[in-house]
Amino acid sequence: MSQTPGPTTAGPADPAPHGLPPALRGWLAALGTALAGLVTMVVTAALGLWAAGAADLPQGGYPAVVAAAVVAAAGGSLSATGDAGIIAEARAAVDAVPLSVTLAGMLVTAVLFLRPLRHRAVAPAGELLGRIARTAVCWVVLLWLIALAARHSFTLTVGNSLADQLGALLGSTPTVGFRADVPATVGYGLLWVLAVLVLAFLVSRRAPLAARLLRFQDALRPPAHAMLWVLLVYVALGLVVGVVELFTRGDPARTLAVLLLGLPNLAWLALGLGTGGAWSGHVDKVLGLPLPHALEQVLRHRGTHTVDLGSLGAQDGRVWLLVAVAAVVLLGAAFGAAVRAPARIPVWRHALEMAAALALTLLVVGLLTRIDAHYGLSLIGVGDLGGDLGGAVVLEPQLWRLVGVGAAWGLVTGGAGGLAARRVRHPGQVGDAPHAPPDR
Repeated sequence: MSQTPGPTTAGPADPAPHGLPPALRGWLAALGTALAGLVTMVVTAALGLWAAGAADLPQGGYPAVVAAAVVAAAGGSLSATGDAGIIAEARAAVDAVPLSVTLAGMLVTAVLFLRPLRHRAVAPAGELLGRIARTAVCWVVLLWLIALAARHSFTLTVGNSLADQLGALLGSTPTVGFRADVPATVGYGLLWVLAVLVLAFLVSRRAPLAARLLRFQDALRPPAHAMLWVLLVYVALGLVVGVVELFTRGDPARTLAVLLLGLPNLAWLALGLGTGGAWSGHVDKVLGLPLPHALEQVLRHRGTHTVDLGSLGAQDGRVWLLVAVAAVVLLGAAFGAAVRAPARIPVWRHALEMAAALALTLLVVGLLTRIDAHYGLSLIGVGDLGGDLGGAVVLEPQLWRLVGVGAAWGLVTGGAGGLAARRVRHPGQVGDAPHAPPDR
């Protein structure tokens, strides 16, 4: 019986449906992916800032603040502007990433980008690079438009009617504002979206790879997918805690703002602290940034302080539960990574891969959760831009400590997960012949 070749997976040269040229179809798909990701970020930022009360900002500043939040979440750069005439000076800066907005945009962009490729095991490198390039171009153009809208200035008052009137008379009414650094935003935004797309291939279990890269997937994909699982589980746990607090305690608007703007910031901080990591910093004033009570109490004392399990546990003993949460989540992730890996991989290799993956993950967590926010006002050179008219929140990660505890936890949990997974079937084992040759 003759056999006709079956249909092959559509490639770049295949005829496009509905009469659209393949190139145009590719650009439309890239535009849709980039647009969906950025719209998700805009909506998340808008809702979070609305819950935080930003919709009531004077002088129509709400849309510009939303645009600035998206710029910050997408890796862009914002610079503060201040002008108080000839006798006063105003300064302000906020360096903090709204990771809820970031995570929402990353997930939507990655899922839509990979969706057309989900039924393929191998794809030509040229096709994959072309898809990445088109999506990155569309993303950067849309981010550039948002960056143009991310600029505004606000007029400040010093809290004294006579001083305010005198300042207005002398042309020294202080203003503080912000604007996106458009060239830097475009550059960092390009690196951001390229990192998202590369990570999407790295952590996905179904995304196709170029034939030359297939030999690396057994070593890279299981631990990378495990780290994604860890981060998302922590966000899910934080969401459960936030929802409970939303319905059981006062100030639901503030809780909703935290969930929509900074949930991963706090959840991943809990991951780092639970494994023994540390941050250092201080708080002069909260500046409206949401900080847990125990963390704020540690940082409010004069000088720079270390934030770790010991200092937080002195304020709230429940903090020590973070160690148990970290143990359960990391052991589960290590076991899942070992089960998805081929059976021939030894336990010591599971341990090393988990150590490297967790150390790198905590390094990134530390960089993403840092905060450096301050504002202030001085008149005729008097004042340190602080006191009653200013304040600051600083939280800096101790990166070497985070990397060290990540490597240690990875070795232990990776080894334990590898040993537990030896009793479980691995990919390719079901139905194998008794003496089937090893994979690749």
